[in-house]
Amino acid sequence: MFKRWIISLILNAVALIVVAELFQSFQLDGFGTALIASFILSILNVFIKPLLIILTLPITIITFGLFLVVINAITLMITQSLMGASFVIEGFGTAMIASIIISLLNMLLNSLVKDSLNR
Repeated sequence: MFKRWIISLILNAVALIVVAELFQSFQLDGFGTALIASFILSILNVFIKPLLIILTLPITIITFGLFLVVINAITLMITQSLMGASFVIEGFGTAMIASIIISLLNMLLNSLVKDSLNR
């Protein structure tokens, strides 16, 4: 289980680096910063994200789950505020687009890693 979490942290850091390369308004100081951001995001996803989902359940149901993108963007913004100048996202719109791309990249990377580990 610990190994799977470490692999997940690394894959999330790779996704963060890819997004930082795609957008000038999404800046990371390097892979080490991406790993720290990935770690903070994982902690927020365990403790803060479920609370946000419960608090926004009615709007999440009304939007057929699309509001979860906003919650992901909020956790991304909280992460960048905790990291300081080493991780900067310029605007909530950027955070929303980045959260979508990060989710898609994580799905792709996780499926590639699972396929290679199962061989």
